[in-house]
Amino acid sequence: MSILIVGVSHRSASVELLERLAVDAGGASKLRVAALDTPHVLEALVLATCNRLEIYAEVDRFHGSVEDLTALLADEADASVERIVSSLYVHYDEAAVAHLFSVAAGLESMVVGEGQILGQVRDALREGQQEDTVGAVLNTLFQQGLRVGKRAHSETGIDRAGQSVVSVALEEASEVVGPLGGAHVCIVGAGSMAALAAASVRRAGVGDVVVLSRTLAKAEELAGGFDGRAADLETMVDELAKADLLISCTGATGAVISADTVAQAMLRHQTRAPLAIIDLALPHDVDPSAADIDGVSMIGLARLADSVHNGSALDDVAAVKAIVAEEVIAFASAKDAARVAPTVVALRTMATGVVAGELDRLWARRDDLTAEQRAEIVHTVGRVADKLLHEPTVRIKQLAGRAPEASYAEALAELFALDPSAVEAVTRAGETQ
Repeated sequence: MSILIVGVSHRSASVELLERLAVDAGGASKLRVAALDTPHVLEALVLATCNRLEIYAEVDRFHGSVEDLTALLADEADASVERIVSSLYVHYDEAAVAHLFSVAAGLESMVVGEGQILGQVRDALREGQQEDTVGAVLNTLFQQGLRVGKRAHSETGIDRAGQSVVSVALEEASEVVGPLGGAHVCIVGAGSMAALAAASVRRAGVGDVVVLSRTLAKAEELAGGFDGRAADLETMVDELAKADLLISCTGATGAVISADTVAQAMLRHQTRAPLAIIDLALPHDVDPSAADIDGVSMIGLARLADSVHNGSALDDVAAVKAIVAEEVIAFASAKDAARVAPTVVALRTMATGVVAGELDRLWARRDDLTAEQRAEIVHTVGRVADKLLHEPTVRIKQLAGRAPEASYAEALAELFALDPSAVEAVTRAGETQ
């Protein structure tokens, strides 16, 4: 079985296509189930963020599964396969492992080194586990991916290599409205991105922070954590009239802030100062035509993609790439070892049986042996068997990944006349753990 990724991100596609492919938690769930329902997919997981949508799968056939998963993404975008295929990327086996590890480490983010992606990878795994679309293969892959991400942030300075998208957007906003110290900020949304925005503006020393959400209780919970206040979306015009900066990052599937709402707010704008709008949602939260209103400056993901300059230290990026390469090799080695493990276990089980049989025959002939003598014999014979098996088992694990066509495990099974059913039993036991 093999690992396959079919996906799209800010590196491969336009913001317009990313908006068409934006899915919420429910959409990701439907996509996972749909992927699992295709003929060649055995496990499925979806990683959906504001700038990527990727389907991870364990498959038993490459070409058929690529076609099926591509068709699912085309359906999600309400477009033909021909229209979107040039914006997709496909990674298979070792390349797929390397891609996930790079994503988890922050190397593939819009802003290199941002740490939010690690939580998104963790959430994607948890959701797949909860819906039982993830099995041993993808679980192992993503668990190691999370470890790679943690290593990257703890062993290198990749955190300093870039800023979060929110931080970069705030830099852009400060060029419009001036220093953010004391500024009045509206945050629309109450999810993880909104929390990141609230934390970022507080660090920037802003004044009033108001969180608006359809669910007032969620807005109150988020605002309470950042010394802000909460308000209902129906008060949008009033709040915008007092604001210097609006940050919108909801999970809605359509615009939640109309151009008319922004226009009304600007007519009543108390300071008559410019209003900067940061729209971090996919699809966008704010009607794009709001950018045509006098005094309004719109900062969306498309603009950020063009303006982000990762001030990443090359040494830190190189160090993370080295960690990723090391972990890819470790993953492949573990996979090879797991493939031969059933044969090794069957071999040791056979040896244990031979030793036990011979000792039983010895006890039958030598009933004069004391308990201490028997224990010494058992220990000595066991050590001899272990030493005889040590080198073959070590070598089989070392050789497992060297020759794709030759099966050293099969050769070992043939040489020692291992019972095939014993090997299969060990394999089945491992799959159920």
